[in-house]
Amino acid sequence: MGITGVFAKGGKLTYQTILAEIRGNVGIMTLNRPDKLNALSTALFREFEHALTAFEQDDGVHVLVVTGAGERAFSAGADIHEMVASQESGEPLRRVSDSAWPRHLAFYKKPTIGVINGLAHGGGALMASSFDMRFGCERTNFRFLGVTYGRINSAWSLPLIVGLPMAKELLLTGRIVGAEEAYRIGLLNRLVPSDRLMATAMETAELIGKNDPGTVQVMRRIINTSIGMDLQGRLANEARISTESLKPPPPAESFKDFLKRNPSAGNRKEQS
Repeated sequence: MGITGVFAKGGKLTYQTILAEIRGNVGIMTLNRPDKLNALSTALFREFEHALTAFEQDDGVHVLVVTGAGERAFSAGADIHEMVASQESGEPLRRVSDSAWPRHLAFYKKPTIGVINGLAHGGGALMASSFDMRFGCERTNFRFLGVTYGRINSAWSLPLIVGLPMAKELLLTGRIVGAEEAYRIGLLNRLVPSDRLMATAMETAELIGKNDPGTVQVMRRIINTSIGMDLQGRLANEARISTESLKPPPPAESFKDFLKRNPSAGNRKEQS
């Protein structure tokens, strides 16, 4: 499938702190500071936001997969050394919550899958909780650390994933959540061996990518905008958005594979 957006102009985008590539119709972004446990530096924030936009604007990309480089971490969160140096120099301190990417991910046009290949702590846990789906392995663990250092994050995202009581426990204690528990409480969609992690995530991404991208995006928008509505509101929201946004093809086109396998009685007579 051809690439028709930003990536087509140069073939590929080059960054210092992330890797960005396209496989088929799946965009893949890798946080690439393995020696720093993929800590979220100012440079990484900036490049991550740029790549998010590039993938979103590229019509050839139907799904976005995000992971971390190395075997130890998806992301250990904010770059503490940079934060301290910034404070000592008197420069304004940029917090994770000040960045554009949490809102960008929350309202992203395309489905997102987080491949949580190691620890996801602090801002890394926030990022992981912002994806539509999360796949993990035996090395995966989460820690929502905000309250331990006087900051707030993930209160908007985590309750929708694990429910209010569990979200309160994780956000108010800041304790570690191991891979098995994360899968049990719904923080991970899948828990697979590390040597199968990326392949499993890509299988799901490719399944999504085979579907009509416009319909997938509308379905995702309906799900997200229905949060908090009552049953009547959800029904009305689905009807309104689907009617406004979709023009389904004629049945003969939509179900052509089925019709080839199951010709009507009249067609059978004509063929015989």
